[in-house]
Amino acid sequence: MKKLSFGLGIGFLLGYFLRPTISKERISPEKALKKAKTTAATQHTISGSWIHMNPESVERYGLQYEVYRGGISTSTPDGTIQYEFIVETKNGTLLELTQS
Repeated sequence: MKKLSFGLGIGFLLGYFLRPTISKERISPEKALKKAKTTAATQHTISGSWIHMNPESVERYGLQYEVYRGGISTSTPDGTIQYEFIVETKNGTLLELTQS
């Protein structure tokens, strides 16, 4: 019984102290790019895309986010239009899409 209680106590303490580290997990840049393209594809015909592999911190709407920066190219009858985006690293939410 003592071993069980000791094991549960250690497990609880490890979980408590490791929770901030575990909650900061991020999706891969490739997955973030795929989500951004899926979201943008509802309004644009995408002909090319790119993403930075290293995340960075930005402030938007008074909140701090860890994001990936990237871009997409769209084809129109008038030519190619470039857009830049930032996508949140935890779940791939597209925070900003602007024409460059």
